[in-house]
Amino acid sequence: MAIEEESVVAAEVQVSAVIDHNHPLYIHPSDTHGSMLISIQLLGSENYSLWSKSLKPVLLGKNKLGFLLGTCTKNMYPSSMHDQWERCNAIVLAWIMNTVSKSLVSTVIYGSDAHTVWEDLRERFDKVNASRAFYLQKEIVTLSQGTTSVSNYFSRLRELWDKFETLISPPSCACTESKQYAEHFQF
Repeated sequence: MAIEEESVVAAEVQVSAVIDHNHPLYIHPSDTHGSMLISIQLLGSENYSLWSKSLKPVLLGKNKLGFLLGTCTKNMYPSSMHDQWERCNAIVLAWIMNTVSKSLVSTVIYGSDAHTVWEDLRERFDKVNASRAFYLQKEIVTLSQGTTSVSNYFSRLRELWDKFETLISPPSCACTESKQYAEHFQF
């Protein structure tokens, strides 16, 4: 029995020696289940784009974005690190749970890993709503400065542009149309 305990302790020491602050499985003392990473709460398709774009850079900064994107999987690591991967995955799942509305928590709580939950939410709520796109285009075209300051007018216009750009994803090929699209959005 003492030999088993010694091997477990040795494995834990080995894992902690491999994980430094740059490692995806590193858990910083501030990385707790109760942390609120962003103030935006996912309500559904009406704010999915804003929610997901807000959560990604925060998780990138914490070196946990791979859990969402599926690039940091349990099978990438030796079995001695699987418990650490599970802990990190549980924290990322908790962070997602903390940023979804109460009506959506039940869809997250039963998820086995952060990537599966992320993909499920994306599949359900990342829908381009043609009427929403039309409304944003109409609002952009009809926006006028009126009596507002130039900075307030431009801030509102920029907000509308950003919402429209997140709603309509750009082409991801090297074709002429894709280049023209990218050039269109350059200032």
